[in-house]
Amino acid sequence: MRQNAFYAQSGGVTAVINATACGVIETARKHRDRIGKVYAGRNGIIGALTEDMIDTGAESARTIAALRHTPGGAFGSARYKLKGLEENRAEYERLIEVFKAHDIGYFFYNGGGDSMDTAHKVSQIGKRLGFPVRCIGVPKTVDNDLPITDTCPGFGSVAKYVAVSTREAALDVVSMARTSTRVFILEVMGRHAGWIAAAAGLAGNGNGDAPHVILFPEIPFDRDAFLARVRDSVERYEYCVVVVSEGTRYADGHFLAEAGTRDAFGHAQLGGVAATLAELVRSELGFKYHYAIADYLQRAARHIASKVDVEQAYAVGKAAVELAIAGETAVMPTIVRTSDKPYRWTIGKVALGRVANREKMMPRRFIGRDGFSITQACRRYLEPLIRGEDYPPYRDGLPTYVTLRNKPVERRLDTDFVLK
Repeated sequence: MRQNAFYAQSGGVTAVINATACGVIETARKHRDRIGKVYAGRNGIIGALTEDMIDTGAESARTIAALRHTPGGAFGSARYKLKGLEENRAEYERLIEVFKAHDIGYFFYNGGGDSMDTAHKVSQIGKRLGFPVRCIGVPKTVDNDLPITDTCPGFGSVAKYVAVSTREAALDVVSMARTSTRVFILEVMGRHAGWIAAAAGLAGNGNGDAPHVILFPEIPFDRDAFLARVRDSVERYEYCVVVVSEGTRYADGHFLAEAGTRDAFGHAQLGGVAATLAELVRSELGFKYHYAIADYLQRAARHIASKVDVEQAYAVGKAAVELAIAGETAVMPTIVRTSDKPYRWTIGKVALGRVANREKMMPRRFIGRDGFSITQACRRYLEPLIRGEDYPPYRDGLPTYVTLRNKPVERRLDTDFVLK
């Protein structure tokens, strides 16, 4: 029986999340005997709750193909977490009501651990309400913290950006270290897992190469050890490059830079750890410093995306549709590494219950004994993920990205839904 599909992007976007959307839509169009229209949620899951959906069928094949090289979230994303079924059953019932009204039998939710939990719960409530929906979670997160899958689409490109930026900034700093800046600090994303910070370690090959200090959320911050490491690096090499994860914390669990507010998922709002460390370096060591916060730049940098990451992002979108039409539900396509050298991978699958609301931290064997570096095992894991270039087309010196029409789907329900 042919039914329509609903696709939504969730949480922080990446340089390649639209490549996954491209994979979903192009594959669905090849299976018109099973999938009718593909709707997208305007601003993620909110688009389903408020019946504010986009008809992707209004876009040409050429436009959809251009999503593969366009960063950001083409349909809009949102940090909106649906609570548990018993806590807020009304939201899940509303989703099924909208799906039923628009004959949506396939739900593709593109996000991280919280999104996998939502997809899992929707699959459960659909059955209870007599309108089963094939729910497929589609992995995405720059933090690389989803379990089971070898890596997460979005991470490889962030890793490449951070490694390149660290190498280039180090060359700048060392050029004038004797008479100017001695310490450079780069703050990167990573609330609980230090994968992005670890990627900076690829910038150097030893022998005093930057980064000289990497601070991971998995290793409690030791103020004295940090200052000693910075001082030693400056004495040995005339400069010190520090890469710090935003989630770096003290042994008691408190973040170095916690703003005191929380986001829509209930996570502590972070920011400013680079400034905190810079002030510590100035007050205790007296070195001139500069710092930078990669922030959105690291996850939006499509111009320097990893080719491997782009290919994997598209592949999980394609696999999500293929799993759904094969009868699967409550599963997530995974990336399975079959070889390091040469790097080979394939697509697998995992039940959503095994990945929902779970985080994959950096294993201790990936972090040097000193707590400030990565090991060769970590380097072997990371190196393949940043390989290859997949440049977008350029015009007049700038990359050209696509903007969708985002034609709205006509509403069929009389009632509005108020977001809480």
